[in-house]
Amino acid sequence: MSSNTIAVNQQMDHFDGHHRVWVFGYGSLIYKADFPFMQRRAASIRGWSRRFWQGSHDHRGTPAAPGRVVTLIPEQDAVCHGMAYLVAPDVFTHLDYREKNGYLRRVIDITFDDGCGDRAEGVVYIARDDNGAFLGPASVAAIARQIATSSGPSGPNSDYLTQLALALRELGRDDAHVFAIEQHLLELMAGRGGAA
Repeated sequence: MSSNTIAVNQQMDHFDGHHRVWVFGYGSLIYKADFPFMQRRAASIRGWSRRFWQGSHDHRGTPAAPGRVVTLIPEQDAVCHGMAYLVAPDVFTHLDYREKNGYLRRVIDITFDDGCGDRAEGVVYIARDDNGAFLGPASVAAIARQIATSSGPSGPNSDYLTQLALALRELGRDDAHVFAIEQHLLELMAGRGGAA
């Protein structure tokens, strides 16, 4: 599958006729909502784990030196915490472009984490392992090294990681994978006199 997924995502018709759709964010969408939304609620999805296994050629890296960003990997009994946004359907034009580097829209059941126990059907963008930008698993140390040296049009890859870790802490959520990579990154930065 091509890493540019705009055309494929535009064919999704599951929510045709809806005036409002929930979108679940688990990476930069948690802390960078550069689109209009009607509501924003802490939320989670079941059966998925966040992993730094997707290459970023267009935001946090380049085609020659891709950065690493998160995608979701199926994992039984796992819970992935993030942020859900209620948006108008025209917002998908922006989101499809933002997530064009290998991410496909998928219908998902979202649980809101604000104590109400409410649930809703919505959309999540997932970069599957058959997209052209998928990098796959690597050791925590190797991922941290790649992140430390990658940068793209949206800035240093290290900023993406540290902002995601901060956003998860602000939500009061633990993510062992993200926090372990962050710790390795901080050690790398300390060893280089603070330069990533």
